[in-house]
Amino acid sequence: MYLNEPLLRLPIRFDAEVLRREIDTLPPHAWTDHPQGYKGNDAVRLATAGGALSDAIGGDPMAPTEYLEACPYIMEVMAAIGAVWGRVRLMRLAPDAGVPPHVDSDFYWRTHVRLHVPITTTPDVLFTCSDETVHMAAGECWIFDTFARHKVRNGRDAMRVHLVMDTVGGEGLWDLVQAARTRRDAEPRLIPPGSGGGALAFEEKYGPPVMSPWELYQHLAFLRDRSEPSPAMAALLLRLDRLAAGWHGLWAQHGPSPDAVPAYMRLIAELGRDLNGHAGIGTLLLPNQMPVMEHISNLIQAMISRPMLAQAARGANGLRAVPGGR
Repeated sequence: MYLNEPLLRLPIRFDAEVLRREIDTLPPHAWTDHPQGYKGNDAVRLATAGGALSDAIGGDPMAPTEYLEACPYIMEVMAAIGAVWGRVRLMRLAPDAGVPPHVDSDFYWRTHVRLHVPITTTPDVLFTCSDETVHMAAGECWIFDTFARHKVRNGRDAMRVHLVMDTVGGEGLWDLVQAARTRRDAEPRLIPPGSGGGALAFEEKYGPPVMSPWELYQHLAFLRDRSEPSPAMAALLLRLDRLAAGWHGLWAQHGPSPDAVPAYMRLIAELGRDLNGHAGIGTLLLPNQMPVMEHISNLIQAMISRPMLAQAARGANGLRAVPGGR
């Protein structure tokens, strides 16, 4: 699911006071430091890989942790949205703290969107995405474009707590997004406690061990649609089309077979040598000010190097890896 706008308030809202009382029952040790070490940021893990208390993504199917199971209204919130859930957390921001401007750009964020439900907040909490800044009021439900540059800043007076949910989407969420686009000024409908909503759906798989050529074509289309025309960009896209042609040929011959790993890795290594030796490509920027080579590193090499290829990728003469995302 992709957004054509930085931020959207969905046409539903929740009882923030009930949510506050629910999270107040969680033990203090449920809160852990932000995985990137942002000062004044901590979180409670609600849905994780295998239901374990870790920040790992991929591997085991996503599942509720003991803390989500202790929060029945949060589970009703998730059910009401109608999505298949990835990582879900409560995220707390101390007074006078924030998250610096950044773009979420690795494979996880190429396939997921993020929703926020503010639980404890003040008007001094401001969220900026692209050129739009909003205060998300308690109980509202917001979705935003993680590929746009975004940041958040808390005021000086109080803790901020948001329910933060990542998802690949779903029909229910799609309907909410479409309703938000057509009725932007409509008053959101309250989903009170006790509404139910059915069983929650969680991600079972993070992706096949070797990316299919059809998925690769989609990633290249994503880059093409978000790039500015230039001779260097045209040369880059032409070289990536050659990668896709080679990948499609190998897939037709071998599929995701482990026996074909050396051949797939050869394509990655050749791409890396060609791009790293092209001076003009290194200066290209996307409209969100991300270097194109960083995007390629995050969304081409990293996506191709899934579990079956990960060990081989470490030894390949591929693209220069650039960490991305949160």
